[in-house]
Amino acid sequence: MPGAETNPNKIWVTLTGLPLAIRLDWPFRTSTSGSDFWVLHGDIRLEGSGGLHAPVAVNMSQTVREVLPSLDPENAEAPVINALRKEVDRRQIEFLRSGKLLPVPFSSRHYDFKRQQWVFGKASDDATADFLQKKVFWDTRLGSRPAPSQSAAPDESNSEPTTRVWIADPAEAQYLQTTPQHLVDIAGRLVAPQGLLRIEDEDYAIATSALMAQADRFENLRLQAVDELEKKHAFERG
Repeated sequence: MPGAETNPNKIWVTLTGLPLAIRLDWPFRTSTSGSDFWVLHGDIRLEGSGGLHAPVAVNMSQTVREVLPSLDPENAEAPVINALRKEVDRRQIEFLRSGKLLPVPFSSRHYDFKRQQWVFGKASDDATADFLQKKVFWDTRLGSRPAPSQSAAPDESNSEPTTRVWIADPAEAQYLQTTPQHLVDIAGRLVAPQGLLRIEDEDYAIATSALMAQADRFENLRLQAVDELEKKHAFERG
C-alpha cells in the first residue's frame, strides 16, 4: 500500500542487545539511476540514545526480487528488517543525530538458493536464550504494542509486568535462522528454574520482576554495543 509504514511501536532487538525502532516507507520503487534494483527508504532509530538514528535506502537486487512472491510488506518486511539488523550486527550502520541517507544492500548474500530460505546467521541455543531475554526486556521496558487481545493500559494494581511479547514471531525465527516453535521451546527454559519469564497461550511471554530487575545488565549491554559501533566508525573516519 503506498505510503504504508512499519509499525513504529515495534521494537526489534539485535543479537548484541540494541533496541531498534525501524520505519519503512513502503512501497519499493524502481531505481531512477538506471540500475537494475529496487529501493525502499526508511529510518532506524536507536532507542534510549537521545535521538540517534540512521536514514537508510534499502537497495534490493534483481536476484532477491526473483525469490520474493511479491514486494508487499507481508512478503518483504521480515527479510528487509532482518537484513538491516544484520548490518547493525556487522557494525555497518552508523547512528547520528542527523545523517545522510545510507544505502544498504539487500542482496543474494542473505538467501540460500539451494535450501530456498533466508539466511542471517544461525544462533546457538545459548545465544537464542540470551536474545529472548533482551527481546522481552526491551519490549516490556519500551512498551511495544500489546497483543490484540490485550488492553494497552497496564494493570497498575499488579507489581509484575503485564506486557505480552510474541515469542513465536516468524520474523525473529528468520533472524536467528530457526523456527518459531524452537523459540517457544527455548523461552520455556527461561521459566524454571530461572524464573525470568511466564508463558501465556503457548506463544507469548511475560517478563517477571526477576528479569526486569536486571535492567542494569541490559542497559550496560546496550551501551557496550553502542560504544563498539562508535569506535568502529570513528576509526573508519580516521
